[in-house]
Amino acid sequence: MNSKLKFYQSIRFKIALVFVLILMLTLECVGAVFVRQLEHQNLNTFKQTIELPSYVDNSLAEQLSRSNTKKANKQINQILSEVNNNNISEIRVVDSKSIVRGTSNADNRSAIGQKTTDQAIKATLLNNRSHTENLYDNSNHTRYYVNVIPLVDNSNNNVVGAVYLRASLESVYSNINNITLVYLSAAMITIVLSLILAIIISQEITRPIEEMRKQTLRIARGDYSGQVKVLGNDELGQLAGAVNNLSVRVEEAQESSDSERRRLDSILSHMSDGVLATDRRGNVTIVNNMALQLLGVENEDDLIGKSIIDVLDIRHDYTVRQLVNGEQREMIIDMSNSGNNLILNVYFSPIQRESGFVSGLVCVLHDVTSQQKEERERKQFVSNVSHELRTPLTSVRSYVEALSDGAWQDKEIAPQFLKVVQDETDRMIRMINDLLSLSRMDAGTTKLNLEYVNINELFNYILDRFDMIIKKEEDPKKKKYTIERYFTKKDLWVEIDTDKFTQVIDNIMNNAIKYSPDGGVITTRLLETHNHVILSISDQGLGIPRKDLGRIFDRFFRVDKARSRKQGGTGLGLAISKEVINMLGGQIWVDSVEGKGSTFYISLPYVPYEEEEWDDEEAEK
Repeated sequence: MNSKLKFYQSIRFKIALVFVLILMLTLECVGAVFVRQLEHQNLNTFKQTIELPSYVDNSLAEQLSRSNTKKANKQINQILSEVNNNNISEIRVVDSKSIVRGTSNADNRSAIGQKTTDQAIKATLLNNRSHTENLYDNSNHTRYYVNVIPLVDNSNNNVVGAVYLRASLESVYSNINNITLVYLSAAMITIVLSLILAIIISQEITRPIEEMRKQTLRIARGDYSGQVKVLGNDELGQLAGAVNNLSVRVEEAQESSDSERRRLDSILSHMSDGVLATDRRGNVTIVNNMALQLLGVENEDDLIGKSIIDVLDIRHDYTVRQLVNGEQREMIIDMSNSGNNLILNVYFSPIQRESGFVSGLVCVLHDVTSQQKEERERKQFVSNVSHELRTPLTSVRSYVEALSDGAWQDKEIAPQFLKVVQDETDRMIRMINDLLSLSRMDAGTTKLNLEYVNINELFNYILDRFDMIIKKEEDPKKKKYTIERYFTKKDLWVEIDTDKFTQVIDNIMNNAIKYSPDGGVITTRLLETHNHVILSISDQGLGIPRKDLGRIFDRFFRVDKARSRKQGGTGLGLAISKEVINMLGGQIWVDSVEGKGSTFYISLPYVPYEEEEWDDEEAEK
């Protein structure tokens, strides 16, 4: 806002101008009345000064009544010559027959004896009434006053003639003009002095207004430090006090607004959910950092001003009107098509005023990817459990029905059927035990019996058991295999639960034996890194396809389902192994090439100890 105003734009100039205009209008009205009255009075005075004495009129009437015209005309000229009035330009005497009998104008003697053509004289002779008028002579630009008076014979009251009197008005109007000029000069001086005085007074009146204007400009710029001086208790003083109170209130409101805005910005910035706000047309006006992250956008300027239905890519399904009117309050949006691999639960809420007018929309984005994944895994887990239990139960039911139908009497078939029923029952028991173990691990109720163990000796001990199984195996149909060991010679002490760790190694070794070809080699390694112990078990089996590597530790997942069931697997061994290793603070993963075998790796946290320090600790215990 421009704080500098030109003088003619200021209120002080307008106040002075109004005052001067009122004064000019007043002086104009007064001057018009004054000049009019002055003119009227001067004309009346002038008319009185040029009136002929009554004895002159009587004498002229007497002469017009005489029968001797020549003597009468001579006497009339004598009477006119005796009239001494400088204001009268001409006196003309006309008888009742409109014949000029005499004139005071020596230059107009030729008109004596001629009949007059003046209509005013004829009207006076006819009506016996005086006639006055003001004339303007264009030839010499002079104004005249004309007065025609009838002459009456006193003996019989008959009109015997008329007197035509003409006088110049220039002296009258000259006096009026001089007086008018003096009045105008005085009025102009008065107006100038009044203008100067009005400017001074208006400046004093508007000074508090100017200070209040400057204060409001400072308030508009955000500066609330100034105060307007209160010079009195009049309206301007009260207005100045109100401006000061307004400055304080605006400052408090601004501080409160800034505080609320900072609080809102802090809340929006640290929210775990994404928040978008729009105007009534559905264009985005506010977006927080989490919303940018969930939508895969780096700069908020890429979203500000865009339609919410375009930002969420739902233009083909919904309109802005449906969202603003609250027809759609919640929806699930799969962002996998845009490369985010996220599933968002979107909540819409209209921004509604007290009057009911909807001025915008608030959109909250909640990441439900893990919930949706867990829900799918739960459904898939229930489906897998049902499927895995249904197969042995169906098999048991079939063999039991066969036995009930009479197969129990066959001494050769009955034992085979009972063995199948026993094997399937054992398989279901193992599966249920594994499920219970996983359930306890998921619930966090599984307790670990941690102790420092020499991992070299424990790993060797587990592998020795498998070597013993190979040596004692007498069935020639069973496939043969060898176990190779590549261990570090350094003793590595790791804090683990021995039983559960043994279960993990047994699961991996059993899988390696199951899927290794006859005569295959199972290679085991143990090595030390800076702060981890790495164990690996490699086989020469069929390997795992690349597409299945990410799911190998899922529950009930099998690469070759038919072969796994035939070999009695539950599909839960690797899932249990992963849970156990995670509980021990380690990691387990697999590397495989299809057709060449697989290698399972186990990484456990390890803190190296010097032998002397270890001996000191043992001595203290």
